[in-house]
Amino acid sequence: MKHERIAFGLMAAFFVLAPLALYPVFLMKVMCFALFACAFNLLIGFGGLLSFGHAMFLGTAGYAAAYSAKLWGFPPELAIVLATGAAALLGVLTGLLAIRRQGIYFAMITLALAQMVYFFYVQAPFTGGEDGIQAVPRGKLFGFIDLSDIWAMYATVLCVFIGGFVLVYRVVHSPFGHVLKAIRENEPRAVSLGYDTVRYKFLAYVLSATLSGLAGGTKALVFQLASLTDVHWSMSGEVVLMTLLGGLGTVFGPVLGALALVAMENYLAQLGAWVSVTQGAIFVLCVLSFRRGVIGEIARLIGRAL
Repeated sequence: MKHERIAFGLMAAFFVLAPLALYPVFLMKVMCFALFACAFNLLIGFGGLLSFGHAMFLGTAGYAAAYSAKLWGFPPELAIVLATGAAALLGVLTGLLAIRRQGIYFAMITLALAQMVYFFYVQAPFTGGEDGIQAVPRGKLFGFIDLSDIWAMYATVLCVFIGGFVLVYRVVHSPFGHVLKAIRENEPRAVSLGYDTVRYKFLAYVLSATLSGLAGGTKALVFQLASLTDVHWSMSGEVVLMTLLGGLGTVFGPVLGALALVAMENYLAQLGAWVSVTQGAIFVLCVLSFRRGVIGEIARLIGRAL
């Protein structure tokens, strides 16, 4: 617990001080994806459920936030709440279909559902097709904080990220989180102890979808854009890479993984088509060197030292 408090302090200090040296929009993108990865890690790292369709929650929330802010004139706080609620509702609907399956069958069902959602958004008139919903107004938070100011927007994203991260941390360390870990390790034994494992996994799935929606709605306001990129299957693949790179089943791993992936996409962009090749080589190297992820290996070394 002491090490986790220190790590949390270092993480918070980094995001508070980093705008002095790094571009704020880059950092806001990192925080949005870090929250998305933490939400995904809650499902796979602690619940043992691999979803290949989490992009549908991120993208759905983005469209909901962008549409409500631009066409309905919603203030940013209501747009984000609506986006989060839309993702939660989608999580409930898809969870009822997918959660009773296990292993590769669960992964394939989530992928199929996500592809159905993607093709719906491709053809739906309100999404703007491949153009997306552009020029989304950021508006004024609570009626007086003008989010067109980059520092006000940054502070808002930081609060959303810290709030979402703390929620994930509390869930992981709660009795609910311990039951999830037990289900991940040995589901038949959890059933024999009297736990309704399907209900626990369903709640974890919906909570993960809800937090993914929070990240998606916030991201849409940051970039003033909602597009098909966020709902495409490749986004589901990216969040898997973030989680594996940082450390599966660790609290801080997805944050580091998101930072690493976004940084590679940003600073290796000049390589053009070689970006994917370079990323692939880096990921292979990391997987071979850090089988538990970067944070997982650090935690193992600290444990051995103590």
